[in-house]
Amino acid sequence: MEVLIWGGAAVSVIGLIGLMRCIWLAYAAKKAGLPDDEMKAKLQKVVVLNMGALFVSAIGLMMVVAGVMLA
Repeated sequence: MEVLIWGGAAVSVIGLIGLMRCIWLAYAAKKAGLPDDEMKAKLQKVVVLNMGALFVSAIGLMMVVAGVMLA
């Protein structure tokens, strides 16, 4: 079960990196001073990435919990 715990931790870190990328992309879009339409389009793409990163992170945390419960 140790493999499940460490694998889940790795998957969670990948999700965390995705979340940090979302923050960076949103900050860069805000700093660029784009018009409203372009800003909205960029932030919609960031929202999709954000939801994917949250999903990956949640799956990793579930793997860790399952590994701890089975250990």
